[in-house]
Amino acid sequence: MGRLAVVTGANRGLGFAIVRELSENGWDVLALTRTSAEPAGGSWPAGVVLVLHDVRSQPTLPLKAAVGQRPVDLLINNAAQGAPHAKLGAIGADGLLNAVDVNVAGPLRLTQSLLPNLLAAPDPVIVNVSSRLGSVAAQAKGDFADLSTSYAYKVSKAAQNMLTVSLAQELQGRVRCWAVHPGKLATAMGQSDASKSPATAAQQLRELVDSDSRASPRFCSLGEEDLAW
Repeated sequence: MGRLAVVTGANRGLGFAIVRELSENGWDVLALTRTSAEPAGGSWPAGVVLVLHDVRSQPTLPLKAAVGQRPVDLLINNAAQGAPHAKLGAIGADGLLNAVDVNVAGPLRLTQSLLPNLLAAPDPVIVNVSSRLGSVAAQAKGDFADLSTSYAYKVSKAAQNMLTVSLAQELQGRVRCWAVHPGKLATAMGQSDASKSPATAAQQLRELVDSDSRASPRFCSLGEEDLAW
């Protein structure tokens, strides 16, 4: 058996690219999606195990059965939710709360459920796929003031970054915990100036996981310098 990775939001965009990249490089992959549909732009690589799971729910028996007693070497919390950009008066609190549920509570639920499996691995890593837009330091400086990013996305990604820090502090020396900005990806959720392919980001992420970086917590920007929290 190869190393085991669990990837959420696995049927499109960056998630599917990560599944394919890991599978093609010897990893065993559990691909978590909300639907059983074939992934956008391809088919599941041989050996990938599809598990139906909505990260807004507690881990189910099928997910627990798929993992079993195996060590989990890598948990990639990639599933993400935003909301349409709107001015303050038009923002729905429900949309913001849904983004927090997916982007923050979702990774928390999975980490709680899989923690015994993670601790059983020799060198486990938790990757929370974050965004430069979740950097409170950069937002406070106005670095992204020209972008029409929703409150829901910015707030939830900043909260996800704090979750990463909190996990790293509690699991120090046992599990490396990283917030990873994949770059400006040309996906459905990307900005209009995005040009980086999900396949490139997936390769960079795999190389990062296989590197000798021991820092935890860490706010990585793939292919670039680390980001300020």
